[in-house]
Amino acid sequence: MYHRVLIVAAAEGFIIKGLETKLKRIGLESFFSSFKVKDIEEKIEETDAVIIFSDDSIGKFAEALVYIKDQCSEKDEHIFVIGTKEEYETLTAFISPKFIYRMFERPIDMDELIVEFEKFMEKEALEKRRKSILIVDDDVSYMSMIMEWLKDKYRVSMANSGMQAITWLAKNQADLILLDYEMPVTSGPQVLEMIRSDAGTCDIPVMFLTGKGDKESIMKVLAFKPVGYQLKTIDRYTLRENIAKFFATQKAKE
Repeated sequence: MYHRVLIVAAAEGFIIKGLETKLKRIGLESFFSSFKVKDIEEKIEETDAVIIFSDDSIGKFAEALVYIKDQCSEKDEHIFVIGTKEEYETLTAFISPKFIYRMFERPIDMDELIVEFEKFMEKEALEKRRKSILIVDDDVSYMSMIMEWLKDKYRVSMANSGMQAITWLAKNQADLILLDYEMPVTSGPQVLEMIRSDAGTCDIPVMFLTGKGDKESIMKVLAFKPVGYQLKTIDRYTLRENIAKFFATQKAKE
């Protein structure tokens, strides 16, 4: 459940203060920020979701909008937008619609917005009970396919490089990492070594994804002592079954 919301607007006027009061009544602490990147940077780390309150000057804040998009994407946070259809079109030149959870058209019915936020909070509370899986692979098409296979049952995030994975793990938690064994720049074993050397991530289970199924290759994979490995030729049903069995085994050990 979200507890802290960052509201970003050109000015903290009467409507923003009213929104802050309404959010507080449903148990949400809110922070206000202007569209200055330095101001956003100081507060976004403390928050769990962002509300962008736009006006007809929204196109002037490209740097701030891109920064918000990057931060929310990295932390798996949701972005809400309040504005007109025209302002929304301008805003989506800097923040792709895929990063925006919901758009509320202005003039806004504040009570309706709060009801929708309460529904969203309930949904997120249920969502956060699901296991979190991070897929790390430089092949974005393959990674996206695996995400599609798993997203109905798990909270799935993606990183297309080892360093992106380490950055993501610095701000998020995972119950399992599916890690490509062979990646350019930073290989799977190197990423695993970094994960294990950090006290905050050392206990996260890691399964390797490998494209080679011969005995010699598999022995190399197992030498790094992952919790398991999955061949990249695996089908959807088998992968889901193997992951479900892994989590069931983990639960039995608790």
